[in-house]
Amino acid sequence: MSESRITPMTAAEIFRRRELTTMQRIQRALHRHPEISPLCVLLAALVTFSFASSRFLQPSNLSLILQQVSVVGSLAIGQTLIILTAGIDLSVGAMMLLVTMVIGVLAGKAGVPGWLSLGIGIGVGGFAGFLNGVLVAQVRLPPFIVTLGSLNVFIAIALLMSGGRSIPGADLGPFLVATNLSFPVGPFQFTVGAVLVIAMYLAVGFALSQTAWGRHVYAVGDDSSAARLAGIQVKRLLLSVYTLTGVIVALSAWVLIGRVGAATTSSAVDANLDSVTAVVIGGASLFGGRGSLLGTFLGAVIVGVFRNGLALARFDVLYQTLAIGLLIIAAVSLDQWIRGVKAQR
Repeated sequence: MSESRITPMTAAEIFRRRELTTMQRIQRALHRHPEISPLCVLLAALVTFSFASSRFLQPSNLSLILQQVSVVGSLAIGQTLIILTAGIDLSVGAMMLLVTMVIGVLAGKAGVPGWLSLGIGIGVGGFAGFLNGVLVAQVRLPPFIVTLGSLNVFIAIALLMSGGRSIPGADLGPFLVATNLSFPVGPFQFTVGAVLVIAMYLAVGFALSQTAWGRHVYAVGDDSSAARLAGIQVKRLLLSVYTLTGVIVALSAWVLIGRVGAATTSSAVDANLDSVTAVVIGGASLFGGRGSLLGTFLGAVIVGVFRNGLALARFDVLYQTLAIGLLIIAAVSLDQWIRGVKAQR
């Protein structure tokens, strides 16, 4: 009788302590730390392109890469928040152009001070994100459809406001183009815009990792029904995520104005999909609940490194597009494999 009680306990203990294969250990490590895979890709790319061109690792070129990815990198912050909740936002680039034109028209045509124009632009971005959130959280429409529709709405309004014309930086005032001012940090050159983007990463990263709100974001993305049963206000959380994304997009518009030196709708035309690319390559799961802002930052830098490195190696621009496409497919395939950890539990 005592043996019948001991045997099941011993079997369960053996099952819990069973040996994991090397691939299973790697799989679980990548599941816990999604930024590992983009970090390995980035290091491999840096080494490879350093052999392809002697100019690649020069401080001036590395500074240029950081400046080039600042706009997409900032948009990817908001995209990460939404993808963590198992959604997607195809409208972030169009929303950025809308805010850009709002700021440009106010400062360049209406004579509103730059700081006030930016404040109004941030309000417009937050409201636009809030509207997306209402349709997703309250009306319960699919995020893909909602943001695909709002993409067209935002870009149409931006084009109507611009009238097909750009507003030069000279008309906007020094405050709005200040994000392009550069300063040295050792051998590197940083812009105000790049520092602003890094500050956003640190602030939102802290909120995700150190606050209850951040834990709720991951919980909703992992299983919204379980999160609701655990007492999380899912609708309110989604509204906060989409609204915060709108604010981040508005700050991205400020970075874009400084980067381009004008308020225009002809820049960053691929920003919608580029932001998704950065998040996916950064190791976040499109099914929600797994990812990190560090991984997203690395993903944005990887895109910049590949485009810059291939250009220095004198590859045609089509090969740059091919390389990014292959990276996306590889990242999604890796995500599918990593998700197998749940099935093993």
